[in-house]
Amino acid sequence: MKVMAFNARPDERAFFDHFSQSLNMDLALQKDTLTLDNVALTRGYDGISCTCDLPAPILEKLAENGVRYVALRTIGYDNVDLKAAERLGIRVSHAGYSPYAVSNYTVMLMLMCIRKAGYIMFRSHTADYSLGASGAARGMEMQNLTVGVIGTGRIGKAVIHNLSGFGCRLLAYDLYPNEEVKQIAEYVDLPTLLAQSDVITLHTNATEENHHLIDARAIETMKPGAVIINTARGKLIDSDAMIAGLESGKLGGAALD
Repeated sequence: MKVMAFNARPDERAFFDHFSQSLNMDLALQKDTLTLDNVALTRGYDGISCTCDLPAPILEKLAENGVRYVALRTIGYDNVDLKAAERLGIRVSHAGYSPYAVSNYTVMLMLMCIRKAGYIMFRSHTADYSLGASGAARGMEMQNLTVGVIGTGRIGKAVIHNLSGFGCRLLAYDLYPNEEVKQIAEYVDLPTLLAQSDVITLHTNATEENHHLIDARAIETMKPGAVIINTARGKLIDSDAMIAGLESGKLGGAALD
């Protein structure tokens, strides 16, 4: 099998070498992103590996070149026109990893936000260990907070399990409530979660229905000083509204991955 990998980074080279040898693949590496300008390079290849956007025009050219497989080196696949891929007979795969890898990272971001870790570390570089103007370095303790988890699939459920040890109040929202989660968290409707949570964390797929789920109106209903955590899809948040909320002081912080 002949495969061409785009967006190939130097730190990935060892993995490419290992799998090309163990799977007996003819592998070509390209450091550039796949575009209409260079898609001709794929002629004669069976598959590609990439981390880039794959709209219908690029997929059509890939199909013309004989490409039948697309392997994404990302867990997200909203960057691919899946309907076009299905129409063209191109199979698409994506990466996966432990939900606890994301969950642990999410909880770390929460703690950094509520304990003002970024602010404190920045000031420590100048040996300033004061509380700062108006006590800006004064943090909060998790057991005194209400955390709202939007999306209780594999990752959201793992986040709730991790948070259960901190003694905080846990609220959850999902179109399809999970029986296991019900033993740990309280399912509520979205307006209630937004209004009562000190920390709101997102763990849902991006769809047309939840595009900009967190917008100016949603932020306005939140508690003063609420913190937003997003280790899911960027499209779930209206970035302009979030920035306005941070600058106005309505939001107490945000952590994005």
